[in-house]
Amino acid sequence: MHKHILIPTDGSDLSYEAIQYGTALAKAANAKVTGITVLRPFHVFAAEPEMLEDTAESYRKRMATVAAQRLAKVEEAAKAAGVTCEAVHVENEHPYKAIIDIANAKSCDLIVMASHGRRGISAVVLGSETVKVLTHSTIPVLVYRAARAGLSSPYFAAS
Repeated sequence: MHKHILIPTDGSDLSYEAIQYGTALAKAANAKVTGITVLRPFHVFAAEPEMLEDTAESYRKRMATVAAQRLAKVEEAAKAAGVTCEAVHVENEHPYKAIIDIANAKSCDLIVMASHGRRGISAVVLGSETVKVLTHSTIPVLVYRAARAGLSSPYFAAS
């Protein structure tokens, strides 16, 4: 059974549902969790609106607040489930790589993460950090997707 579960969060509602599922799974398995949020580093030349108006220092401060809010959700869910939790904020140009690197560094044996289920051209254009983690990770990944009619549905993909 799993002993250490990594739960990435991007702050979305679906990510929050995956946090709930992952911490419940950790409780059932008597495992610990590590929550991670990955934010992109500041760029002087950027197309992202939040970077165009910021200085490097104000961007870092704002992103630290965002990261703390996201990770607090993981910590709250872990506390409610009665499982040990560590929170990690990483800056990386490639979130999927940071997720995999932290999972390996922390000796996690499962990654539980949400998928927004984009299809068609939006999936191709926008890409998916979840798909990238599935493609590149040697650690098993449980993909959480909200199903129709309000039912939650995890899909397990051994990567």
